[in-house]
Amino acid sequence: MNIRKNNNQYFTAFFEKNELGGYTVTVPSLPGLVTEGRTIEEATKMVRDAIKCYVVGLKKAKEKIFPESEVGSFRIAVSV
Repeated sequence: MNIRKNNNQYFTAFFEKNELGGYTVTVPSLPGLVTEGRTIEEATKMVRDAIKCYVVGLKKAKEKIFPESEVGSFRIAVSV
């Protein structure tokens, strides 16, 4: 019986809607990683591909992949 080990690593991605349409996606734990997509689905596919490429590059360079720090999203009220 073959039991496949789950090699998933999880990353937090931020999706920002663009004024002219589409989405820009960043991954804070992977500095410089930015991608885009016309739809949420396309942006999700693009960021998955970008993360894979980024991590493969780190592994080839024998650089450490740091675990993600705790991230939170909060609405902050500011009187202006």
